[in-house]
Amino acid sequence: LIRAGVGFIRVIDFDQVSLSSLNRHACATLQDVGTPKVTALQHYARQLCPDEQLCKVEAIAEMYTAETGERLLQLGEEDEEKETWDMIIDAIDDVPTKAQLIYDAWQRRVRCLSCMGAGGKADYTRLALSDLKSASRDPLASKLRQCIKKLIPTKQEADEFLQDSDRLAVCFSSEKTVQKLADFTEEQKSSDTALGDFGQVKGMRVRVLPVLGTMPAIMGQALAASCLTELAGQPFQPFTGERVGKNTRNKLFQKLTNREDRFLQQILKEYNVTNEADVARYKTLGGAMELVEESDNDDQRQVVWVGPLQIDADDVEYLLEIWKNRCAITGTRLGTVLELIRWNESRPSTCDNLVLVAQHAKQTWDEQGRNPRHLSFDLQEKIERRLSTCRVDSKA
Repeated sequence: LIRAGVGFIRVIDFDQVSLSSLNRHACATLQDVGTPKVTALQHYARQLCPDEQLCKVEAIAEMYTAETGERLLQLGEEDEEKETWDMIIDAIDDVPTKAQLIYDAWQRRVRCLSCMGAGGKADYTRLALSDLKSASRDPLASKLRQCIKKLIPTKQEADEFLQDSDRLAVCFSSEKTVQKLADFTEEQKSSDTALGDFGQVKGMRVRVLPVLGTMPAIMGQALAASCLTELAGQPFQPFTGERVGKNTRNKLFQKLTNREDRFLQQILKEYNVTNEADVARYKTLGGAMELVEESDNDDQRQVVWVGPLQIDADDVEYLLEIWKNRCAITGTRLGTVLELIRWNESRPSTCDNLVLVAQHAKQTWDEQGRNPRHLSFDLQEKIERRLSTCRVDSKA
């Protein structure tokens, strides 16, 4: 983030650099042992960019809690023109503290990127970026889901948040953990002191998973890539769903082809387009057509695009990745028959104008006039954001 030119970064961590953690620090050295991690990072940042007008790293050596959160997330006086943070990146390993930060981000409607467990894992090919509900084989993610559900007032709000990768995206590894927690030391076993008091902070975990130094770095780089592309207005949609079979993809393509053909025939018949040259042009090339509906008060004019399907069968797999094999309207995925529909009928049936929906959502869509007006503003905005990523990819 520093090397890429992010102008202001606030880092919050109460912990210190230790000998045992040097294997996974990107910027701390032996000389930094015993100093706060945030201080070591701040010193390193100054070596990369001494000019704080270009990049300022604010270091706060303090533990994030429900009590300190309001103050720690408060923007400074020099940032009066900004209402809130552009992004919150969570790399906390204590579950209650982690849940509190994510909950505070939810309350403030700030985009949050969160890192799940790296301990006991080594297979970087198993890494994925997804919503929190989809994170699998990660004990930290399982516990975190339960904590967040307790913090968010209603079950519906919690479920929607956990499935919304546009508000909370998590980097996790689906590798099955085979390593066990490190055992208590002989000193801890024989001491009269409560085991909970041996942690860095009273009450925090004492036993830890062994960590391969490369995994936290790779996961951190993955979150940094997501953060930077989003800040630059060039976000990507990570593939998180299981790959759909070729037969299913072909069925989706054929259903969409038939739907577009029926719509073309309906419009040509309804508006009495009989000229052979015009019919041939719409069927082969397509084009915009202005429709006029007469009414008592005034004529209603509407522009629709009619013509052949503008994608091929290979594009269906790309669209399934964009929509994560999930209905864009209801969020349902498992056990759902999905179809593709055109979002805006005034534009062609290209990737940046096709939405994946469940059958019952498609039926409601058609009954409501084949437009998004019956959907909530927030849902429309969310779908438009996802479609905009298709436009970015289509221009590449």
